[in-house]
Amino acid sequence: MARPLSTAKQSVNLAPGEVRVSKIRRDPPPPVKELVIRDPRELDRRDAIIGILVFALAIFVIIVAFASYSGWSPRQYTVEWRAAE
Repeated sequence: MARPLSTAKQSVNLAPGEVRVSKIRRDPPPPVKELVIRDPRELDRRDAIIGILVFALAIFVIIVAFASYSGWSPRQYTVEWRAAE
């Protein structure tokens, strides 16, 4: 049988006894940012307002597009303004 080759390295001592302290200098950990928790009702209100505005804008664009397709234009009308005396 072959015998393992001897190495020049020393074996590692894994026995508990001598505890080595790390000599690596490290930066302190970054400061922890505060987690801001928003009110869910406020988020729901904001989302509802945004949804209503987007829906109204979409309806407006559809109406104007259909009107311009059918030949209607707001330039067909003149508005006269008379100041009350």
